[in-house]
Amino acid sequence: MFKQLLVSLVLVSVLACGSKPRVSLNQEETLKPSAQHEVIAKEVANILENISYKKVAMGDSLSNIVFKNLLNSVDMGKVYLLQSDIDDFEQFRNSISQDFKDGDLSAPFYMFNQYAKRYIESMEYALSQVDVEHDFTVEEEYINNREKLGWFKTQDEVNDQWRKRVKYDLLNLKLIGSDTTSMEKHKDVLRSRYKNLISQAKKIDSNEVFQVVMGSLTDAVDPHTTYYNPFFAQAFNESMSNTLEGIGAQLMMENETVKITDIIAGGPAFKDKRLKINDRIIGVAQGDGEFEDIIGWRLDAAVSKIKGPKGTVVRLRVIPAGQDLTAQPKIVELTRDKIVLAEGSAKYEIKDVKGDDGANYKVGVISLPKFYIDFEALRRRDPNYKSATRDIRYILDTLKQKDVQAVVLDLRNNGGGSLQEAIELTGLFIDQGPVVQVKDVRNRVEINSDREPGVSWDGPLGVMVNRFSASASEIFAGAIQDYGRGVILGSTTFGKGTVQSALDMSRFISTTSRLLLKASDASESKKNENIPAGAPEFGQINVTMGMYYRVSGSSTQHRGVEADVSFPSQFSADKFGESSEPAALPWDSIKAAPFKKVADLNSINKTLNEKHQKRIEKSPAYGFLLEDIKKFNEEDSIPKVSLNETKLQAERDKFKKENRERINQQLKYLGMPLWEEGKPQPQHEFDFILDESLTVMTDYIRLSEK
Repeated sequence: MFKQLLVSLVLVSVLACGSKPRVSLNQEETLKPSAQHEVIAKEVANILENISYKKVAMGDSLSNIVFKNLLNSVDMGKVYLLQSDIDDFEQFRNSISQDFKDGDLSAPFYMFNQYAKRYIESMEYALSQVDVEHDFTVEEEYINNREKLGWFKTQDEVNDQWRKRVKYDLLNLKLIGSDTTSMEKHKDVLRSRYKNLISQAKKIDSNEVFQVVMGSLTDAVDPHTTYYNPFFAQAFNESMSNTLEGIGAQLMMENETVKITDIIAGGPAFKDKRLKINDRIIGVAQGDGEFEDIIGWRLDAAVSKIKGPKGTVVRLRVIPAGQDLTAQPKIVELTRDKIVLAEGSAKYEIKDVKGDDGANYKVGVISLPKFYIDFEALRRRDPNYKSATRDIRYILDTLKQKDVQAVVLDLRNNGGGSLQEAIELTGLFIDQGPVVQVKDVRNRVEINSDREPGVSWDGPLGVMVNRFSASASEIFAGAIQDYGRGVILGSTTFGKGTVQSALDMSRFISTTSRLLLKASDASESKKNENIPAGAPEFGQINVTMGMYYRVSGSSTQHRGVEADVSFPSQFSADKFGESSEPAALPWDSIKAAPFKKVADLNSINKTLNEKHQKRIEKSPAYGFLLEDIKKFNEEDSIPKVSLNETKLQAERDKFKKENRERINQQLKYLGMPLWEEGKPQPQHEFDFILDESLTVMTDYIRLSEK
């Protein structure tokens, strides 16, 4: 449905306001904050001001950011609210964070209630337009996302937007449906969609609004500081949610569509490789059944359709990452499975690589999707507890027995995990020494070191990273780079260099506040009767309490780790990673830790880059990569779609033809059968970055021998 009701663990932030009179919430049907919400808001504001690493004052500048965050949460696309609503809300712009300090949530709830009213009005108008006769031959354009435009000035402008939206939805259903499906059937789908949206909007309760409101504040302070209400806190602490079941993808709701935020290692989506991060799911079909439209559904409802018993088939209608909602969707069929976390363990394969000198080289490639450890087995003192370091130590012994000449550790899309594992894994490649420094809220610096003597692999080492390599991956890659122990291959990493602690909000709720809550209206008390067993009564805040630093003294925050041998990336720094977050902590540095470099690779890295650049300039595969990046980043400043059926169909046919031609170029290069029109797309794995990285390693082997 809308971004703020995502029931997704990623959208959270906090608000605050001052000492002015509270906004009147006198409408009978408006949602109101509970006494518990007000107490929690006040304590969260206190934590952010006095306990968190950033210690942000609840002042005018923060209020302005919170205000913008709340508007973006409810109406980022600017398709519901009027300019008159925004003018009315302006009274809160510079005071909303100060109000949080007093536990006053009347302003954000007032804003949300007005938005909810406009939302239902728009949906009801859209529903009334389904049976209107629409002419698909006239020249008319529809703007799906108006984020870069101004707010509507009149209700007539809003109505015209939704008239076009209904017309587009019907046209889109017609173009992606079969020739035998009637227009009346498409109208049935659309009626059901809008009725569902209205029904869900009317079921929103104050707890969900509170989650949105708190998200607007914490996002204004720090992208990794998050308040979770009791329901989300339990899900987070169990490291489990419905979004991880069935296909193995982590999901969130954004602008009425289900977006993929992570692919879980070992799951069906991970093995299939067709689904990508930031793809959006707009339709679901069970087996060979008909597709069910899920645009605008709440996340839990959409997930219930996507997940299912092991062995059953689900088909997904997907808008590829980087493409507008108006693009032609792709169909991905997956067989559901139980997500066995062990399948996310380190794996290896041995590659025979031909170098530029014509000789053949053996390179061991280790894929590590996350830095894992079985904490429960470790607590039981099980001598055979499972961890990334233990698995990779065994793999390295195996690779040495098979006489590999170099090792590549693939950390692409590895979002992190256990800090201790990052330290111990580094120790397999260096002989004792500091690995990472951590500075806390009191500016005290602790040096974390590998204390185990000896190494498991002392030969040529490559570490592959990309924009989604984060946290523990950056600590490991940074240490390998600082020590001169290996060459970093790929693109600049995510840039997450902050440390979070999970704090139970019960610790901050005073006895006086608890007594006041007990004495509050009994109807409010009933709102919390359904809190899951074991969930924290007042929720939980995951708050930034420190920063990581490399042994060189440089932070990984914001800047990430830059590759020694670089490849172009489709994920630009202004849209992806820590640098794309307005409230992210800046980069800084501290004193270097005392460590001894293994080698100075500056000269070798320079030579590797020169050979790399000469080679890729002549490679057809490199051209494919550049073309894919260009396609991914192509977008109009204000994307428009034609509502003329002939013109829109021609545009989509052109896109499908160009896409098929591009894929056929890759298939031909790989020596595979070409993709014929009307047939399913052939499955092929095209990984130019891995192939070229392995060739770089053959150069590294020769240079190391010299």
